Amino acid sequence: MAQYFEVHPENPQVRLLKQAVTLLEKGQILAVPTDSSYALVCHLDDKAAADNLRRIRGVDDKHHLTLLCRDLSELASYARVDNRQYRLLKLATPGPYTFILEASKEVPRRVSHPSRKTIGLRVPEHKVLQDLLALHGSALLATTLIAINESDPLNDAYEIRERYEHQIAAVIDVGACAHQPTTVIDLTTDAPRVLRQGLGDLARLGM
Repeated sequence: MAQYFEVHPENPQVRLLKQAVTLLEKGQILAVPTDSSYALVCHLDDKAAADNLRRIRGVDDKHHLTLLCRDLSELASYARVDNRQYRLLKLATPGPYTFILEASKEVPRRVSHPSRKTIGLRVPEHKVLQDLLALHGSALLATTLIAINESDPLNDAYEIRERYEHQIAAVIDVGACAHQPTTVIDLTTDAPRVLRQGLGDLARLGM
């Protein structure tokens, strides 16, 4: 049965987040809150965990997974970013935006898009998730928690635990998140291309 960590949204209990990090280091999958919706996360360098993440989410290797980063400097270590792209990233981070960028050599090839060699990256604006990333010490591999054959992300931690209690190791409960996924923008084309309109406001980016 999945563990259930009830964490204060503004003053997260460090001991609980450390327990969550220990599970991640053991190759486990967690459901965590973000500034958009709940997400499934795992350790970036664990192949079995990444495969399990895709299986639970019901997606293949052509579905862009996302790296959750603490800040722009960490994001830049996982992607090739030019000045034009960096200016847009600076406007949007932290926030509910996912950007498709060319993956750097720091990203294992098995988690980037198999033909395009791209990866989704974002810097979330969520206190608990930021603290978890800081304790983990590096980016986490993630995907929006949308159940197979459904279109809306899951928003209730208790429901997530009930539905996935035998598939994931833990749920971090901070209360309801926004019931909407991130806005996804492809920055690998000549002009930024919106792949999904979500919570992130395009006007903030001048789009």
